[in-house]
Amino acid sequence: MLLSWAVWMLMKSLSDFSDQKIRVVLTDIDGTLTQQGRLPAHSYASLWKLHEAGLHVIPVTGRPAGWCELIARLWPVHGVIGENGALYFRLQKDKMLRYFARAKTERRSDREKLRAIRAEVLKKVPGCAVASDQFSRLFDLAIDFSEDVKLLSEKKIREIVSIFESHGATAKVSNIHVNGWFGDYDKVTTCQKYLQREFGYSVEQMKEQCIFVGDSPNDEPMFKFFPHSFAVANIKAFLPQLEHKPAYVSAQEEGLGFAEVADRVLAVVAR
Repeated sequence: MLLSWAVWMLMKSLSDFSDQKIRVVLTDIDGTLTQQGRLPAHSYASLWKLHEAGLHVIPVTGRPAGWCELIARLWPVHGVIGENGALYFRLQKDKMLRYFARAKTERRSDREKLRAIRAEVLKKVPGCAVASDQFSRLFDLAIDFSEDVKLLSEKKIREIVSIFESHGATAKVSNIHVNGWFGDYDKVTTCQKYLQREFGYSVEQMKEQCIFVGDSPNDEPMFKFFPHSFAVANIKAFLPQLEHKPAYVSAQEEGLGFAEVADRVLAVVAR
């Protein structure tokens, strides 16, 4: 506990952020935009404020392809990256652009291997469940440990991760699911592809002109890559697990924290 508190005290507050070059806001959804599992008015209003100020908002989430189709069509966003980097969707001039990190042949093979993992996890880890949004997924397997089931212990969550990894899969922990997949992609690699393909950004421009806002261990690659990395206050529970920590932390948790970050960025950019 003392170590966790010491690490927490080293995080910068939002008032320390002053870079006016920001043009892109990349953000996680669950636990970052949401508040107690719902998308509140203040978070959605913040997305509109950013959009109307000319900033490009891109959600980067572990949620499934089916959700991403809706988000890309209906939210005030430039596009959306889903399934932890497996895909991105962008609505451009009434046409949906879709990028997939794995070919169809690879996806068929992946599904067979994920079925075996699914059976093993459900057998060996009582209390977990396949995520309710699994039917909307194209690439990964999501195991629920707190969304629609009673919160599992850290030991059981680690056991789920270990089963994925024993099969050669990548596994990442969000605030509600363990997501596992095959392939050498993650949130940050697909963000880089998006920013290069859609904006023509170099790596240097990505680091200068983008911020990322997250809340959990599956956001760690983003915290590592983006110097302007932010977390909402509920990151505190995960700090001891993170080798690469966010540069800035909001005072409030979840969607209230995101609104804080958005307000700070808008104030700085408007100077």
